[in-house]
Amino acid sequence: MMTTDEPEGISDCTIALVDDDRNILTSVSIALQAEGFRTRLYPDGEAALKALTANPADLGIFDIKMPRM
Repeated sequence: MMTTDEPEGISDCTIALVDDDRNILTSVSIALQAEGFRTRLYPDGEAALKALTANPADLGIFDIKMPRM
């Protein structure tokens, strides 16, 4: 049987988005939030590393071709 209910615990999941393109960060964040995820946005790898070391996310989505890391 298929349901459309939100999976348990999805609202507790935080996804870190790391990209130097602000439009991509915003678009992906809006889509993920619409599905019930919390997001944190970082403009570069250095900022993400510093923040995520102190406060890890459940998942990270990274642009692999960014300046500064």
